[in-house]
Amino acid sequence: MNKLKIALTIAGTDPTGGAGVMADLKSFHSCGVYGMAAITSIVAQNTLGVQSIHNLETSWVQEQLDSVFDDVLPHAIKTGMIATKETMELIQSYLKKYSDIPYVIDPVMLAKSGDSLMDDDTKSHLQTTLLPLADVVTPNIPEAEEITGLKIDSEDNIRKAGDIFINEIGSKGVVIKGGHSADLNNAKDFLFTKDDVYTFENKRFDTKHTHGTGCTFSAVITAELAKGRSIYKAVEKAKSFISMSIEHTPEIGKGRGPVNHFAYLKKVGLDDE
Repeated sequence: MNKLKIALTIAGTDPTGGAGVMADLKSFHSCGVYGMAAITSIVAQNTLGVQSIHNLETSWVQEQLDSVFDDVLPHAIKTGMIATKETMELIQSYLKKYSDIPYVIDPVMLAKSGDSLMDDDTKSHLQTTLLPLADVVTPNIPEAEEITGLKIDSEDNIRKAGDIFINEIGSKGVVIKGGHSADLNNAKDFLFTKDDVYTFENKRFDTKHTHGTGCTFSAVITAELAKGRSIYKAVEKAKSFISMSIEHTPEIGKGRGPVNHFAYLKKVGLDDE
């Protein structure tokens, strides 16, 4: 029996390789997981920003997903940039059909440059279609504010936001990432599940090169869930992975460069698998 674990990402592109499905596939590989990808949007972007976006017709996304699921079932699924309500509803139908496959959603709303990737109507639709089906949601603070309607300026409000995700929206788990917090020394993330709250903290690195951190972090969680890891263990690995990726950035591009998707693999390898 083939023991190879497989993860599927459904997201947009980044031709410079720092974010989107390109970052996801690199992250899957570095975790020892075979990666597959279905494209939702073709994005002309680089480390300087987003130049243009072409959202694929939902029928094109469906053709890709049909090709995958007719042949190879993934052990975990991740979604990133989903720009239209119709595509959300399509993905929702797959998630309901394959409800035993762990699902991670990175609710991508803004590029690192600040460019909006989703209109207000679509943002609202996300809460009723995909978020209730998620095993793990990975918003940063601005995304968590957008989804919950809270101003998150304290740990108390982070906890209130976590409660909204779990008990009102219906997600099984949520990691509210602290990269946008006011703490200049540490990056503290909060994992909320139905029964527990955990924190993960590492030092903050003085670098502008953080393009693709959200994609990478959520992709590692997806890879670890594909291996059968618990949500806690998956997030724990992702925190270590992203910290090393930021610490050892490859210094690529004229703007906010990508993180190093291979730093963890080079330093730790797959010995912890």
